[in-house]
Formats: sequence, structure tokens, C-alpha cells
Amino acid sequence: MRTRIYILTIFWTISIICSKLQAQKITAYNDSVPNTYNFWLYTPDRTIDDEIEPKPVIIFLHGASLCGRNLEMVKRYGTIDAIEKGRNIDAYVIAPQNPGGPWNPNKLMQILDWVSDNHNIDYDRVYAIGMSLGGYGTIDLAAAYPDRIAAAIAMCGGSTVSDLSSLNDVPLWIIHGTADRAVSVQQSDKVVAEMRQANTETPRLRYNRVQGMNHSRPARMFYLTESYEWLFRHTLKDENREIAPSFELTDEVLQSAYIGLKSIKRSGKTTKRRATRRKRK
Repeated sequence: MRTRIYILTIFWTISIICSKLQAQKITAYNDSVPNTYNFWLYTPDRTIDDEIEPKPVIIFLHGASLCGRNLEMVKRYGTIDAIEKGRNIDAYVIAPQNPGGPWNPNKLMQILDWVSDNHNIDYDRVYAIGMSLGGYGTIDLAAAYPDRIAAAIAMCGGSTVSDLSSLNDVPLWIIHGTADRAVSVQQSDKVVAEMRQANTETPRLRYNRVQGMNHSRPARMFYLTESYEWLFRHTLKDENREIAPSFELTDEVLQSAYIGLKSIKRSGKTTKRRATRRKRK
């Protein structure tokens, strides 16, 4: 009898794991939302009783190097890439592809509305994270929709918006290196200066102006669990929408971004080929 119960328990556990693996998926959507962007959508796990709980949404905005009309490019780095390499993120992830030019906040919101019509999202926990051109897009999106973006992380970007006063309503973490030769740190300086002109205290802003950091280094933020945990600490229901304490952005922290993940193919990161060579040595 005990053996039978044990076997049934194993089958029950396996069935739950399999159902979760099936529920957890990354799907490409082409021309699904007219006159916007093609995009990837990551769907997180369902609950055991098969009822979908409202889940947060992360909007990942890529940089100029991934612009085009081939969605596979969007997987080269960022939040979707982090998930495929094993990072567990309990949220829907929208990863659109920009064919070229500045990101359009209105188009991004149309995609979010489409996702909300088809999935049970938590409207109070919508977040944006982006780098380079995506950093611009993140700031522009938060400035255009401060009442819909619960928190945002913008790396080595800037803004195309003329009025940035509304950014003071959004918990915002800006990161930019002084050695960035692709996008000058002055672009983030301008954003912060305009925010401080509207409100000298900038109560919801954290600005890491990192000495000696180059353009590519901040990309490691996409692979850190702490980055998403920081975003998830914010909701639109927060009293006064206070910014949550953030972790220290040190070389050691950034260096740990890929620990536990599958090998990374880009420069400065451990590759399968290098790992194999080390074993041969």
C-alpha cells in the first residue's frame, strides 16, 4: 500500500512539473497588434489549481544593435536571454523589437493593453527596463505614462521628451558610466538636471553615475536577480510611491550576474568553448 502511495505521489509531482513547464513559455507575436512592434511574450508559471494569478509585467527595451525585423535578434541579450539561460522571473515579459528610430511609448502601451486583454496581469505592477536606445525608451515611457509604470531601470540612455517633470512621480533608477563612448553620460545628466529643475529633491530617483564604467558593462543588470527584485518592490498602490532601497552597484555584484546561468557567448563572459579549453588544459 505504501509503495502504491509513493508511486502515485511521484506521478502527481511529475505531472505538476510537466504542466508548469508547458505553461511557462516564450512566444513570438508578429503583426498581432497593428501599427506597433513585433514582440516576444514570456508567460510565467500557472498555479497548481490551474487558475492564473495576476502577475507583474516587465517591458524590456533593447538597444540600437538589436533593431530590425528579425525577432531572434532580441534574444541576444537582456531579460528574455536571461530567462532562457535559467534566470527565474515570476512575471510576464514583453520584449518588443524596434525596427529603427526612437521607441514610441504609445505603441508600447498598445502592446501592454493587448497583453492585458489576453492574460491576467497585475495592473499595479508594470515595470520597464532598458539599455542604450532602450534606456531612452524606458525614460520616455515612464515620462509619458507615470500613472501606469510602477518602477523603471534605465541604463546608459537619455530621453527624447521635452518635459520630464512627470518622471518625478516614478521610482526610477538611472545607471550610466563616465567612460561610455557610445552614449555620453551627459545624456543621463541632462535627464537628472531636468528632473531636479522640476523638483530639487527628486524623491523617487536613484542615479548611479559610475566612474570608469563603459557602455556594455550595465548589461549585466539584466542577469541579476536583484534587479528584478528591486522592481517588484514597487506597486502603484504604494503610499507616496516611495522608492525602495537598492543594492550596491559594485564590480563584485556585476561580476556575479552570470553565476548559475548557462554559458554566455558574448565578449567578457564565459563561453562553452573557453570552458572546454580549460577542461582540456
